[in-house]
This record gives sequence, structure tokens and C-alpha cells, in this order.
Amino acid sequence: MMIATQVSAQEIAQWRGKNRDGIYPGTGLLKIWPEKGPVLVWHYDGLGDGHTSASISGDRIFITGMVKGTGYVYSFSLDGKLHWKVPYGEEWTESWPGVRSTPLFYDGKLYLLSSFGKLICLNAANGAVIWSIDLIKELQGQNIQWGYTENLLIDGNMLFCAPGGKINNIVAFNKDSGKLIWTSKGKVEKSAYCSPTLINLPARKVLVTQTESSIIGLDANTGKLLWSHDQPNRWSVHANTPLYHEGMLFCMSGYGKGGVMLKVSPDGNSIEEVWRNASMDYKMGGFVLIEGKLYGADDSGKAWYCLDWKTGKEIFSEKLTGKGNIIAADGLLYCYGDNGEIVLARPLPTGFKKISSFKVPYGDNQHWAHLVIHDGRLYVRHGSSLMVYDIKIK
Repeated sequence: MMIATQVSAQEIAQWRGKNRDGIYPGTGLLKIWPEKGPVLVWHYDGLGDGHTSASISGDRIFITGMVKGTGYVYSFSLDGKLHWKVPYGEEWTESWPGVRSTPLFYDGKLYLLSSFGKLICLNAANGAVIWSIDLIKELQGQNIQWGYTENLLIDGNMLFCAPGGKINNIVAFNKDSGKLIWTSKGKVEKSAYCSPTLINLPARKVLVTQTESSIIGLDANTGKLLWSHDQPNRWSVHANTPLYHEGMLFCMSGYGKGGVMLKVSPDGNSIEEVWRNASMDYKMGGFVLIEGKLYGADDSGKAWYCLDWKTGKEIFSEKLTGKGNIIAADGLLYCYGDNGEIVLARPLPTGFKKISSFKVPYGDNQHWAHLVIHDGRLYVRHGSSLMVYDIKIK
């Protein structure tokens, strides 16, 4: 059986969990919350502007924020003590101000990409810069309307990202030195806010991402373009990470485009479209796959959906909360609406069972940061605030 993985023997903490699919490990989590929500263990209210999530590894929490136009990386202990705070450069102050790229922790180092294309590798112990590259100045990358928003991906010794330039469109760096390993022209399209995934096949590894109007697959070892599939939408925003499962690849775009299922050949050389469904189409909230069913929100905020993985058929839809991001753990869904409500729900054959909910008490601006679960705790970022909740059964 073909499997997809982004995990190596090295310790990793990254965007939407170890497999970038929004499914978090662990059992023994609360099946119902107190009326006012789970216990708030601690909160920190000085992060500055941003929409990034936390990355947790061992006894350290890493997260970014913007203060007066400068991006910072923060390192906290699990009890909320600030160990260090390090500036890394200019960040986005225009429409939707704040940081965008969740720190990637891998084997003692942190990697992140600023909204202006500065790619940085830091020592996770103290925040010291190990190497940095300006994707625009050094690789002729092209920034996009709302800034680079890619959450980086590592496999083995390679770090992948999408400068979006006409020559250096998709690239792979040596994660330790920052040296360029390969570069690809891709489809010669701008990047599209997408955080890539990796398909691990017997014949090869395939790097999958979305650019301006296309879903593309490249040989992860060489950068060779293997295939592409048209997926344009109104604003060229494709911020959801593709998901591969048992020979099938699902990609979801916003603004009415919705999702498309592609069948990937066993050797990774080709794809074919299996189905489309435009209903579930939230542009940046992600989705989760549980027992053959896809769950996520729509872009209009009217409903949350359950789709059949194999056929794309809508199984049910209902108003669960405001449109938002979704993760899952221990058989339950965690939905964070853009109205500031966090919902604990159980997926049933005919609908969502809304078990518990609470309103996020701290922070400011948009509720866009994706939720994170680690070792029995729920990490919620709202603008300048990071809140940590105990969701473990005692």
C-alpha cells in the first residue's frame, strides 16, 4: 500500500501536525468541556500582530509575532515562561497585517519565511541566525498580493519552498547550510499562499503544491515537473495544504472553486481527475479526513460540510459556527470559527453533534490562526495573544 509521510527519524514540529493533515495524536482528551470552556492554564498577550500557529517540541513552544513592523520569534517553556525573543526582519503591515509563516522545528533548528520572502534558519536553543536567504533579491522571486504565506516543508536534508519567480519558481535548499540543491521553473506561475505536502511512493517522492492557477507535482529529489492540473480561482489564493491518501490527492481552493480529487499513478508520473465538489471551499481553514470522510467549512460562512472521500458526494452540511479552521484528535473535531467561537464536535453519520463551545477571551483582530493540540493541551492564537488550555481527562 502506498503511504504519504512528511516525518523522518528526526524530531519535527510543524504546520498542522507531524503529517500536515490536521490530525493530532494522543488519547485521553476531554469528551465534553465545562460550560465556560476548558481550563485556561496560561496566556501571553504580547506577541504582536499575526496569524501563525505554535510549534511545540519537547519542553519548548515556538511562535512568531509582529511588533511595530518587525517580525519576532518567541520561545516559551511549557508553563509560559518566555525564554527568548529574537527579531528577524520586516513583516506585513498593510491589509491583514501580521506574521504568516508558522515556525518549523527540525532537529534543533527553526525555519520560517517572512511575508517579504526572507527565509531564515535559527538555532532553536537561543534564536541565533544560522543562515538566511532573500528569495526576492537572491533568487528573483515574486511576492504576491498579501505576502508570502508558505509554511515550510523538510524531508531528509532538503527544505522546500516556492519563491514564485520565472526561473526559481520552486526550490530545494540544504536545510543545514542554505545551499541551493535544485531549482524548477514549475509552471512559471506566482506562488499562491500554499504550504506543500510530500507523497512518498515506492518509485519516488513527489512534492505537491499549488501555484497561481495550477496544482503541480515535482520529483522531490530533482525538481523535475512531473504533472500539473488546472485549478484557477478569482484571486489566485490556494492556501490549503493538499492531502494524499491511498493513491488519491485532494486539493481545496476558495472563492467558489472548491475541491478536486486526483488519482496519482503508482509511479507518480501522472494524475487524472476523479471528482469535483464546489461546496466545501474555505480558502484557508484546511480540512481533515476521518474514516473516509472529509470535513471542512465553506467560504461564504453558510455551512460546514462532510464529503465522501471516494465520490465527493455531500453526506451532510449544517451551520456549526462561523467559517474557520478545523483539526481533529481522539475521534473529535475542533473547529475555530472566524466569529471567535471554538467548537468541540463529534461527526455522526447524518450530521455534526456540537458537544461544547467557548468564546476566545483574549487577543485581537482576525481569528485565523489554526489550532494546535500537543500533549493534552489546546493552543489557541488570536492576534497578539497565545492561550493554552488543558483538555486532558484527569
